Amino acid sequence: MDAIEVLKTRRAVRAFKHDAVPKKIIEDVVDCGRLAATAINIQPWEFIAVTDPGMLNKIAKTTDYGGFIANAPACIVVICQDTKYYLEDGSAASQNILLAARAHGLGSCWVAGDKKPYANDICRLVGAPANYKLISLIPIGYPAENPDKGKRPLAEVLHWEKY
Repeated sequence: MDAIEVLKTRRAVRAFKHDAVPKKIIEDVVDCGRLAATAINIQPWEFIAVTDPGMLNKIAKTTDYGGFIANAPACIVVICQDTKYYLEDGSAASQNILLAARAHGLGSCWVAGDKKPYANDICRLVGAPANYKLISLIPIGYPAENPDKGKRPLAEVLHWEKY
């Protein structure tokens, strides 16, 4: 799938087939996150690939709207060291992961992390150092649904020269 198609067709998937995602694909998806843009090349991120059903269930139960994580074959936990631009850097890495998952034919969904009341609990659950912040939880797997939520038309959102 070419890059433009990936960008234009990625959607949030919350239902997954039970098929395991091969380790090599998970590694490639995370590698794409690792290569994201980062302020002054600090690269404050770390990624925890969770595939254990028990741990996926614990993560799902800890969130407020991420219960479906329990049914995903894998979840990438994106954490960042608490630096000046941790949120921007971690968000760039998260977006790369979402797009790479789509390019591999996987579904994914960004489950919020930063500033959520459960963020510290998730960090403790995955053994993150105290100076790291949760950016996102990204369940990935082969999609069992094909959501097609409408997007606002370009003419409605693009403004030339000023609003």
